[in-house]
Amino acid sequence: MLRSRFLPYLFTLLLCPLTVAAQTVPVSAQPQRTPFLIAPTVEGVLLCDEAVADLQIASMNAALALCRQHKSNGAAALTRLLDTLEPGGPQGQVQVGYTLNVQLLSLYRKPGKPSKDWQMDTEQVDALLDLITKVSRPVVLYLAADHFDSMGPIVEELRHDPANLMQLRDGKPLELGYFGYRIMPWTMQTDLAIPVNHYRVLALQYLAQRIQALPKPVQSRIAAITLAGELHHMYPDFENGMGRYQDIQVTDYSAASVAGFRQWLQQQYKGIADLNAQMGFSYVSFDAVPAPSKDIRKEKLAGFAEHYDAFADGTLPLAGWLWDPQGAIKQLDLYVDGQRVGAVPRGLNRLDVYRAEASILSPNVGYRYDFDYSTLPPGRHKAQIVAETSKVRRHGLAEVEFVVVARDQSSAAGRSPASVPSLKNAKALPGVRSWLDLPRTGQDLYFNPLARDWNRYRNYQVQQYLAVFHQVAVRAGLPADKLYSHQIVPRANSSWNHQLFAADGTIGGYTPWKQGLNMYGGSTDSDWVRSYLAKEGITDYGVPEFHPQQWKTPGVHLAALQSHYRGGARFISPYYFSLIPERFKSTSEHGVNRMELRPNNPKDGSSQLYQAIQTFARQ
Repeated sequence: MLRSRFLPYLFTLLLCPLTVAAQTVPVSAQPQRTPFLIAPTVEGVLLCDEAVADLQIASMNAALALCRQHKSNGAAALTRLLDTLEPGGPQGQVQVGYTLNVQLLSLYRKPGKPSKDWQMDTEQVDALLDLITKVSRPVVLYLAADHFDSMGPIVEELRHDPANLMQLRDGKPLELGYFGYRIMPWTMQTDLAIPVNHYRVLALQYLAQRIQALPKPVQSRIAAITLAGELHHMYPDFENGMGRYQDIQVTDYSAASVAGFRQWLQQQYKGIADLNAQMGFSYVSFDAVPAPSKDIRKEKLAGFAEHYDAFADGTLPLAGWLWDPQGAIKQLDLYVDGQRVGAVPRGLNRLDVYRAEASILSPNVGYRYDFDYSTLPPGRHKAQIVAETSKVRRHGLAEVEFVVVARDQSSAAGRSPASVPSLKNAKALPGVRSWLDLPRTGQDLYFNPLARDWNRYRNYQVQQYLAVFHQVAVRAGLPADKLYSHQIVPRANSSWNHQLFAADGTIGGYTPWKQGLNMYGGSTDSDWVRSYLAKEGITDYGVPEFHPQQWKTPGVHLAALQSHYRGGARFISPYYFSLIPERFKSTSEHGVNRMELRPNNPKDGSSQLYQAIQTFARQ
């Protein structure tokens, strides 16, 4: 996830058949549509040939300085790269272009005395627009303004102003990194007077002005513009903490955010008496209502409304993975206390399972049901995941007991909860393997209705920030029909805690922007994702970040490209190619540079994706 902004030089820089290789379907035999753009992210696009050829230059910064001095860039190298993918230039129903990452805060410089204000670095903007002018290929312009927009000298000033940052409940911002790359928890407040917002908006408006001044043929090369980046709330251990459910910490508890929560509550309820009646509290005014932040198990609460944890909003995830290579299981169902609740969605991404076990040939093995336990009485309860192999045969896949606790934490007498009787173990079926990850046995649950509203409000904050950013872009003159989001879809990963992100409100066919949804692992070709797009009413979409990260089964990369062609995607941006010579690169391997697309890099199936792009572009 979240990968395309990792590289510091970027701007200068379901379960389908598993054992049969995908068949190439000629584009001519597929439904006709507008041209499908393959626009890979390319690292080092401002690195000129002169600097690469000068072996006395030993660092990337020195090379870029030389290119800047010569007013040169990587247009020639980028053209050569794209010509290896689609010789002869863009043509036909599948065309190859590129994605240009522009980090808005990186466009600033501070001139010497007497001026003390930050100004646009016009030379950098000139170089970026010159690249679009010289490279006769379609381009997806990525205007980055999220937590990865953390490069450039202005960041050092902005990061010391608390108004610019989201805060944990202790009033401190998170110190975060991603594989050695610093990221910043920039605020989700929409006040454009906040310095970080002010500078982002000015940069966006300036770029829009410069783009509109380009010759019309050059402007027409801009096929899409993705806005802001992966906007979401933040959490500790950014690289590994996305699946945390115990002892969670979330943002934003800044004074402005908490005040906004109280204002939002006033819009949701007729008055404080209405809130009290619905939630069972006794607050005298909205100003007295807290933003939930304390774990009742470990901390003293002034009132139950302060309680917050991963389950406090009344949701209990039942999640795990299932590998069924022979397709014996037709459906999974959730039963609670012996009563059927509903079908359990399956085929979600579990790249971790795919990596861990050589015999599992697809990452789309996750299942998950978010169960609303808020109406259950206090006491012990049992959840069961039941596998149907036919209309009359059922097998037990997993079961777990949990405890709903009353507000006063009084003990609830109770016999053993009811269950579905006489189920054979599904693991006895040929080839079936599975595991239940969530919840832990005996998980105690404390439902706080105010915590549910807190999570809804946090989603609202993210949605509003993207809405304001989109509105600024439209008013600045950027073409509305080319504006896409650039969002993460946490729900595509069954083990992730999507409450940490609070990004659901930005996704759906009802938004004023077109949907740009990042896809990695199994989500790049997934029945679950296709169902999700249909449910959300998403038809015209893009994929601003794309890498299947698979290597075990031939054909999966080409099948994923074909799937999005058929599904109506306007573009996909495979992650990533590089124009940077080896002598400038880090020698350490990590989860990002494994995905560099080149014919001699088999890691994460990157060479297979490289070949699939070439194959699909030739049709």
